[in-house]
Amino acid sequence: MSASDPSIPAPKATGRAVKRVAILFAGGPAPAANAVISTCAASFLSKGVEVVGVLNGYSHLVEYAADHPMREGRDYVLLTARKLRRTRNTRGIMIGTARANPGKDVAAPEHLKDAKRSALLRTVYDALCSLEVDALVSIGGDDTLKTANKLKLFQESLPADAKRISIVHVPKTIDNDYRGIDFTFGYFTAVEFLAEEIRNLLADGEATRGFFIAECMGRSAGWLAYGAAIASEASMVVSVEDLVGDLLTEETVTDPKTKTSTTRKVMNMDVFIAKIVDLMLDRAKLGKEHGVVVLAEGLASFLPSSHLEDAQFDEHGHLRLGATNMARLVADLVGEAYREKTGEKHRITPVQLGYEARCALPVAFDVLLGSQLGVGAMRALVEEQLDGVMISTAGQLDLRYVPFESLIDPKTLVTVVRFISVGSDFQRLARVLEASQNH
Repeated sequence: MSASDPSIPAPKATGRAVKRVAILFAGGPAPAANAVISTCAASFLSKGVEVVGVLNGYSHLVEYAADHPMREGRDYVLLTARKLRRTRNTRGIMIGTARANPGKDVAAPEHLKDAKRSALLRTVYDALCSLEVDALVSIGGDDTLKTANKLKLFQESLPADAKRISIVHVPKTIDNDYRGIDFTFGYFTAVEFLAEEIRNLLADGEATRGFFIAECMGRSAGWLAYGAAIASEASMVVSVEDLVGDLLTEETVTDPKTKTSTTRKVMNMDVFIAKIVDLMLDRAKLGKEHGVVVLAEGLASFLPSSHLEDAQFDEHGHLRLGATNMARLVADLVGEAYREKTGEKHRITPVQLGYEARCALPVAFDVLLGSQLGVGAMRALVEEQLDGVMISTAGQLDLRYVPFESLIDPKTLVTVVRFISVGSDFQRLARVLEASQNH
């Protein structure tokens, strides 16, 4: 689903005026975060709206209590024109971030009526009310979008005369796997930064006759891995979208406690490793005893269970992909398979890429995109008086407002990931460029 999809219903105005707004950033950093925050705050100030910058995501809001009120300087700051001066192009996140998840106990609409399950959402709502804000601008990834939607739904369960805080969400992820928008801010900066690192690895590999297995960020989809590989002239890129045909198999796993068995789809490791070994051999015939294979980290979710025995999970229930060190695992397996097939050793080095790109100085396009999304949040709340929409752009940064219900499963309250379409021109571009340098 893109922002220009005609099937997206037009949101309805609430008629609520906004005099004071809170801005919150949650989840991992992304280049141009400050372009969004700064431009968003400045545009509100231009309309006479006071702006509260909530510090460190939801972490302070969930700690709110009668004997622990929100404190300026510790839990929030007032964003003034003076504080915003020359901040649009800066690194980092001026109001900080965190991964606190106030909606973690709510997995279905009926949970919102359970006082215990929705207790943290109630705390966040009370904290925002104590700040006397009329609206919240949520900036973050798909988990933050889920939280924004849950907070909106929680308010719908309150008495009719209870205060309503309008919520809009700005999509953030260097992974670029968001439904409802074509490209997310920070994506192109991350692609350029990681592409430069891969180009360095290619030069290193050529000088030392070695291969690198570069594990690239991308929790679910392969947009970042593909973009970095295409821009850097990597030798091969593989992501979850490529797990089709003989690259995918199944395994049966038995829970030791319940003794119940489940079947899950996993990578066919023999075929996967053989694919990389064949690449090495094909390049050697061309006199190229070096190369870089880019793997999207989301592939780790498809590793057979024998490789996930010590797996770690985050507060949102996601596998901690970086902790699996898939690049090292694949490098070791490729090295073994290469020796078995050729009787020789070859230098294969694992590298994990991604964290170093999250706070890179943003490129111009990401500053433009982030700035427009920030202005869009103001327009949605002040000019359009909307609630429960994600700010998006299409075409030449034309603003779009996508209702939460178009992006989230109403039964599970989970967002839907946007994968690279199999057989799409974007995916085919990578294959064409690989073929041009590997044959």
